[in-house]
Amino acid sequence: MLGTMGEPVGEEPISTVRELCHECGQFHLLPDNHLYNFQDEVDDELVCHICLQPLLQPMDTPCGHTYCFKCLENFMQEYTFCPMDRKKLSFQYCRKSSLLVRNLLDKLIVLCPFQEDCKHTMQRCELEAHLQNRCPGFRKYKAQLESKKNPRSRLRGDSLSKLEANALKEPEIVNGLSTLVAGSSIAAVVSLETAEPGLVNPAFDGSEEDLPQRASLLAETSVIEIHRDDPEEELGMRIVGGKDTALGNIVVQEVIRDSVAGTDGKIAPGDHIMEVNGVNISSVTHSQAIFLLRQPCTTLHLLVLQEKGFTTRPGQLDSSPTINQEVIHVTLIKRDQSEPLGIKLIRKSDEPGIFILDLLDGGLASKNGKLSRNDKVLSINGQDLRQGTPETAAQIIQSSEARVNFVVLRQSGIQLSDSVEDGGTSNSSSSSSSSNGGSPVLHRRRPEQSHYRRKSNYQKALPQGYSSQEKVVTVKKEPKESLGITIGGGRDCKHRLPVYVTSVQPVGCLFRDGRIKKGDVLLSINNIELTHLSYNEAVSALKSNAALHTVVLKALEIVVPEKTFESAEMPESKFGWASWAPLWVRWLGLPSHLHFCQDIVLHKSNSESWGFSIVGGFEENKGSQPFFIKTIVPGTPAFRDRRLRCGDEIVAVNGVSAVGMSNAALIPMLKEQRNKVTLTVVSWPGSLV
Repeated sequence: MLGTMGEPVGEEPISTVRELCHECGQFHLLPDNHLYNFQDEVDDELVCHICLQPLLQPMDTPCGHTYCFKCLENFMQEYTFCPMDRKKLSFQYCRKSSLLVRNLLDKLIVLCPFQEDCKHTMQRCELEAHLQNRCPGFRKYKAQLESKKNPRSRLRGDSLSKLEANALKEPEIVNGLSTLVAGSSIAAVVSLETAEPGLVNPAFDGSEEDLPQRASLLAETSVIEIHRDDPEEELGMRIVGGKDTALGNIVVQEVIRDSVAGTDGKIAPGDHIMEVNGVNISSVTHSQAIFLLRQPCTTLHLLVLQEKGFTTRPGQLDSSPTINQEVIHVTLIKRDQSEPLGIKLIRKSDEPGIFILDLLDGGLASKNGKLSRNDKVLSINGQDLRQGTPETAAQIIQSSEARVNFVVLRQSGIQLSDSVEDGGTSNSSSSSSSSNGGSPVLHRRRPEQSHYRRKSNYQKALPQGYSSQEKVVTVKKEPKESLGITIGGGRDCKHRLPVYVTSVQPVGCLFRDGRIKKGDVLLSINNIELTHLSYNEAVSALKSNAALHTVVLKALEIVVPEKTFESAEMPESKFGWASWAPLWVRWLGLPSHLHFCQDIVLHKSNSESWGFSIVGGFEENKGSQPFFIKTIVPGTPAFRDRRLRCGDEIVAVNGVSAVGMSNAALIPMLKEQRNKVTLTVVSWPGSLV
């Protein structure tokens, strides 16, 4: 079976070279499936009945049919039934096919698309690595494309070409080892631009013209062990997300200083928690994740997906031949297969190739001492990487076994800006040097933002399944009898929360009445509004009115779709920095008129992306969901500003309400903002674990 394909690439003249997909080596639109030339006929059971090609990222429907992820996703944007049997269908109930099916598909034999220059056949899952590392036809195509795109690139590269070419003539060392980025016990590096369901959307992108300059965006999975003497001690993290919200994954919103997690230093805001003590939580509800994370244990094993980010710089490096350049050969030998190299690699936006961003303390490369920050990687294990990417480097390293041989080009007098600041990854630190001659990085001043009530044109319908109901409670009491409640929140707290009940004590009149519950939002007492008061003002108002014979309380009860585990409701803490608060999902049910928003203004250069991804919006099958910030990429405008957090809700963009808008409508609006954007956001505190 042959995938649809145009003229053979090897025969295409330079003047008509077009962009090929770097994964399958064929022409197709970005939203469409990859195309392959299969050596043999493929069993009909392994064929998608939408595109009639062998399945890619197969998804099973509840009615027993299997389709490509992209095919089904595109189909479900227009229809609400299964293409085969016409039964009612919702995309959210479809699941990845079994590992057995995916392995069978990955092992299908395909032909290299560059048949004129390369006659190789291989398993489908091996094609991308073949194209990037071994295919002479794809290498020839990339050279043609670069020549067409950059006619002056040959002149720019003349001062380096002899050095680089000579370096690559060194004897090839075929043994190498381990993971691209250290600090990880699992060598799993994934691209955040893949089409995995629920991972990331295209909000990272700049405009179409910016795509060639976009840096590589990667994340890695790591196993993190957190030890605590007291097995019931709080970890000190706030988390958001869950399968019952638009965020899907469980994401760390905040790590509290001086807590167990904060002292450990391995978990950072923005990390996605995938497993807890071997239990997969990538598709559990918010409260189920809370329940698992709060289980008492002395050693907690977390599998997390952590951002590596990318770096973009406003200036370009001076490629003048007067810069002193030196080619250096470095061989790293690992003691065992699990030992990390301790190297962070990036791709610059202003010149091709891969550069060393950082060497992690205690890592193999740091101990070796021969590699340096900003070294340009010319080759790894004899593979030419002068036009390579961090993804390609990862594949080469992961396919090697014991030795990793680097050939790097060092230019003295130039330093790489470390724009990954503290908080982006646990192993990075901020730096005041930049690639523009070592000049200081100007950190944008962040003035205090005034919060304001959500405007009337920003009114939103509550997410599906959420509701809130007002109740008026009138109690008769003795003048000296206590109300018997404690409160939290207040408009002077960090999140500008309304006043809510943190406990109902068994000694007061409200416990006897039974209608006011922990978690209720207090709206007024004896017609005195409480929703705009600070914590101390609310305490004073409650105390002064509690002396009366009759107390009339108006409160709001928030109902979430799933019955929350009792054990997931956090008890009052023995620590001063944490006390009981409603889970993050409860705040999603708060009606719009009680929201306090803030405007966050971000600035960027033309070559940068804003650096965050969004999920949510209107979907025909789910109705309107809030737009949430899902990921914030280290080293980007959103990250440097420090005010946006994972789980924040976007209410408006440049004053235009996002209420009722689809994801596909909001992303272009963000892309259109070239250098400045104003995001109106509501920030709810994540659930404490």
